Amino acid sequence: MAQSAQDAGPGIADQVRDFILENLLFTDDRSAIDDDESLLDKGIIDSTGIMEVIMFIEERFGIQVRDEEMIPENLDSVSNIAAYVARKTGA
Repeated sequence: MAQSAQDAGPGIADQVRDFILENLLFTDDRSAIDDDESLLDKGIIDSTGIMEVIMFIEERFGIQVRDEEMIPENLDSVSNIAAYVARKTGA
């Protein structure tokens, strides 16, 4: 069962959401995305956007995203990304 963004640790989901809003949606409207909605299905990000998110989390959180970890269960929503980062960092 996936962790919620809140369970993934304070700050991780906020940082991921802020990155997506500022760099991919070009807005500061926090209601523009829901933490649990599919970023791909909603057309919020595409494959290039996923690569930008991966580069962001690798740099920001000091982790390496392996090819086999580039799956929707890890990267398709703010909640999934936050839970994935928390697992990788032990947060």
